[in-house]
Amino acid sequence: MPNLPKKKPSQSVTTMTELVLPNDTNTLNNLMGGRLLHLMDIAAAITAQRHSERIVVTASVDNVSFSEPIALGDVVTITAQVTRAFNSSMEVYLEVNAENIPAGIKKTTNKAFFTFVAVDQMGKPIYVPEVEPETAEEKERFDGALRRRQLRLVLAKRMKPEEATELKLLFA
Repeated sequence: MPNLPKKKPSQSVTTMTELVLPNDTNTLNNLMGGRLLHLMDIAAAITAQRHSERIVVTASVDNVSFSEPIALGDVVTITAQVTRAFNSSMEVYLEVNAENIPAGIKKTTNKAFFTFVAVDQMGKPIYVPEVEPETAEEKERFDGALRRRQLRLVLAKRMKPEEATELKLLFA
């Protein structure tokens, strides 16, 4: 593995803001889930590119639940931050907030983890800098990233359950 400098999560944060317009909504005048996933993928990809300084591709999307509707006219803010890097892959944490400006209401509507792989010009995976968490929240996400990675790999049948040592610790 090349000797790449570690990066702090705050060095790669992306905040993206969009206004929910009629073309983005379903028949209930709420933001369509697919449109939100599209915006989240863009924000996460920008974050992963900033961290790796490379071309990145989406590898996985973890458990996006839609806890609150986002209405027509709301301002959507997506914040994305790299939580941990593994050789060529990076886990990105996203938080989505919606704001009804006239009513003065802000709410968190979604949270998710996306995984990206950095690739070279030929599309082959390439090493990325490690993440050096600073805050307690960053350290908690960093530690949890290994368990989430192992779970993703087990579910994708790319790792045997008995090899998922961090996951086993949860049940010991």
